[in-house]
Amino acid sequence: MDVNNLKPLEKAAVALVVFGTEVSAAVFKNLNELEIEKLTIEIANLKDIPPEVEEKVIKECHTIFMAREYVAQGGVDYARQILDSALGTSKADEILKRLEGSLRQTGFTLLRNIDPKQLVSFIQNEHPQTISVLLTQISPQSAAAVLAELQPELQSEVALRIATMEKISPEILHQMEQELENQFEGASARDLSISGGTKVVADILNLIETSAEKHIMQTMESEDADLAAEIKNMMFVFEDLILLDDRSVQRLLKEVETKDLAISLKAASEEIKKKIFTNVSDRVATMIKEEMEFLGPMRLSDVESAQQKIVESIRRLEEEGQVVISGRGGKDDVIV
Repeated sequence: MDVNNLKPLEKAAVALVVFGTEVSAAVFKNLNELEIEKLTIEIANLKDIPPEVEEKVIKECHTIFMAREYVAQGGVDYARQILDSALGTSKADEILKRLEGSLRQTGFTLLRNIDPKQLVSFIQNEHPQTISVLLTQISPQSAAAVLAELQPELQSEVALRIATMEKISPEILHQMEQELENQFEGASARDLSISGGTKVVADILNLIETSAEKHIMQTMESEDADLAAEIKNMMFVFEDLILLDDRSVQRLLKEVETKDLAISLKAASEEIKKKIFTNVSDRVATMIKEEMEFLGPMRLSDVESAQQKIVESIRRLEEEGQVVISGRGGKDDVIV
């Protein structure tokens, strides 16, 4: 195996094998399905890799990583100057050419790198539909921070538009990217497709301050009760029960029928079962376990229905301030 004859994809496969499974898993999280499939095939087809090949591939990876750092520190010219001195003009040109595609930032990529507070001032006067599209292009954490800073009436409208958003044509996205790039002096745009939906809203509202989330949900309920209910259910799933503190679990169990609890636990993780059983007496724990055995095999739909009843109870108790869900934003969650 000659490293000079390896294709970029083959080098990537070698690098991931050398870096190990943990690094490979982290890399895969940032790739699309097609890229993962191609890399997986290459890794599967790798035979014994000579140590000298491993060393050269890793050295090349390190050089590329350092080149990116140089670009970030002082731009392409700065990086070229350092690489020229270290590796020679030919090798420097080769590395920078390889980096050219990844260094080119699109409008939406630039958007993700802006501080949320700066982004608020940039988009707050835009049309709600434009704001909705932009928020779906950044992380839920950043979107939550931006949404929390908007005017209350605008918060609700933006959340509703995200929830009901369908696929947007690449042409419209291309136009939006060009406008963003003109604003931020970006470079070329790429073809994208995007969708919003209730899950996107749920991810954002899960991270926003409780008071803002309540206002948004109240407004959405008045606009579309079914849509609001769907978002609510996505904001807290049964397995998130682990986020409740012990006192909240004990309060919840006062609202739940033993049979519903037994049914819901039939498809629950061991972590959830442990959470429940450590918050009831030994007698009650034994009773629940016996009920689970007595019920026998059940349809998954029936188990999910029982779990949903419990989720609805949690949401109601949270709205009443009787339970605390860890990780939710807002001053209401601070214990003093």
